[in-house]
Order: sequence, then C-alpha cells, then structure tokens
Amino acid sequence: MQTRALGRTGPQVSALGLGCMGMSGMYGPADRAESIATIHAALDAGITLLDTGDFYGMGHNELLIAEALRGVPREAYQLSVKFGAQRDPSGGWVGFDGRPAAVKTALAYSLQRLGVDYIDVYRPARLDPAVPIEDTVGAVADMIRAGFVRHVGLSEVGAQTVRRAAAVHPICDLQIEYSLISRGLEDNILPTLRELGVAVTAYGVLSRGLISGHWRKGEAGAGDFRGLTPRFQGEALDHNLGLVEALRRVAQRLDATVAQVAIAWVFSRGDDIVPLVGARRQAQLAEALGAQGLVLAADDHVAIEAAVPKGAAQGHRYPAPQMASLDSER
Repeated sequence: MQTRALGRTGPQVSALGLGCMGMSGMYGPADRAESIATIHAALDAGITLLDTGDFYGMGHNELLIAEALRGVPREAYQLSVKFGAQRDPSGGWVGFDGRPAAVKTALAYSLQRLGVDYIDVYRPARLDPAVPIEDTVGAVADMIRAGFVRHVGLSEVGAQTVRRAAAVHPICDLQIEYSLISRGLEDNILPTLRELGVAVTAYGVLSRGLISGHWRKGEAGAGDFRGLTPRFQGEALDHNLGLVEALRRVAQRLDATVAQVAIAWVFSRGDDIVPLVGARRQAQLAEALGAQGLVLAADDHVAIEAAVPKGAAQGHRYPAPQMASLDSER
C-alpha cells in the first residue's frame, strides 16, 4: 500500500481510504459480518484511514468499527470522523449543529462508541449557517490541545470557508465528493487547497456505485437513498449509464474494470488527493485495491476525457434540499 501525506500538517495515511458509511444502512441493509470482514481485509491490505460519521446509522457505524478494531493496535489506523449532522428518530435530516458545546459533546460520544482515547481527524459534516466556522474549528482546536483530537478536517465547504477556518487552526484536509462526474472542486476550491497545503479526501469516487460498471436500472431498493438522488433517476440515469459504457470501452483496452479506471483517475489528479472507497463487501474492496497498480498514460487520460467529459453527467449529486445546504456548491 502506498502512502500519502494528509496535507501539509496532517498525518501520513494509506493512499486509499475506506469509507464505512454504507455498512450502516444508507444503501439499504448491510451484512454485519461481511462489513467487519471487509474492514479486516482493508487493514490486512495496508489501508489505515477509516472514515465514518457519528450520524451514520445514528451511532451504529462507530460501534461497528469499534467491534472490527478490537485488539488492533491504535497506532495501526487513523480514524476520520464527521460530526454535526442532526437526525430525528425516523432517520430524517433536521439540520447541522456546529456550536462549540455541541462539538465537544459529539466528540465525547464518538470517543465512547469507538472505544478510543483520541480521533485522528475530526470534521464538521457540513457548514452550520448559524455558527461562524471560526467558532466550530476553534472548538475542535480546544480538543486538540486537550489531547482528544489530532487534526482538524473540513467537509463540503467552499474556498472562502476553508480560508477562514485555516486562519484559526491548520486544516489537514477537505473531504468532498470528487469523481469523473463530480468535478466541481477543480475550478476554485482545489487551487485554494493547494495554496494552503490542504489535502483532499475524495469520497464518491464511483459516484455511489453509478460509475462502478456494476450498476443497473432498478437496483436501488428499500432504504437506499440513491433511489431519491437525481443522477439515479429517469432519463438522467439512462444518460449517465451511457457514459459508463463509454468508459467501459477504455477500461477494456487497459485490461481493467470500470471501477478501477475511475479510481485510478482520481489517484492521478495529485499526490494530495486520497480516494475513499465505500466498499462494504470484500469483493468490492479487492476490485478497488487493483486500481493502485493502474498507471494512466497521457493518451489514457485523453480517452477517459473523451468518454466522460467534464460536466457530462446529468442530474445533481444530491436531492435539491441537500444541494442547498452545501457551502461547496455556492
């Protein structure tokens, strides 16, 4: 497993991270034993960066990770945890809370559920429009000084918010969706990150399975939020699957899978970018790991760009209410 620095001030992490959200129901029911086996397989493969959120399954994901990591030396992995997203008992989304007291309370619960003494990277899941980002980051900085957190990260915020946050405390990374069909950060956000020495942990590198090469129409079942996502609906889905077929032809020429080409493309965008793969089964993880050995030449990039031009996808990456909450889209 290769490694990459998580920004100018962050830790050295595996070049590929494991996103654990899908192990707690966001994509429909998940198999607990298989999820734990997948985490173990990731660790065995050299993956050290595990990403979660305290609102994934409303604590379920953190407890699952704690079970999987039982007996694993603490220095053998890094935990990236998002906080602040608020949910009601039915699982609905009811806003974000970035108040300093809420930050510290959420951290206390995460430490308890995960069974650890510190979090490696702690980050607000979204910008709370009612709380200055300086206050939220300042609270995490307090927890760094107290020894409960190692580094501050951000998630789905725009360039100006990154600047304001970095003026309070060094930011190691921005977690944001980045894939062949989600390239919005390239114009303004990525240049700012590079100026400030902030890395990218890229989630959605396969656009939640849409560009994995395995997605089929009608696949989103009960409890799978992709069924509500514009890119997975109607004519937009037909169009987007057409892009996947064009990418498949490139993959066949490279003797690789569609998913491996899509992940390798994200790898190739810079050493300051760490792709997070949301594998919840060992077979998915094994396929993703194969992307590390796929080096794309200049003519491969030309072919990929021709197959999936920037801005070619149809449909937003989230439903309209969630898009409206993204500081990164403003």
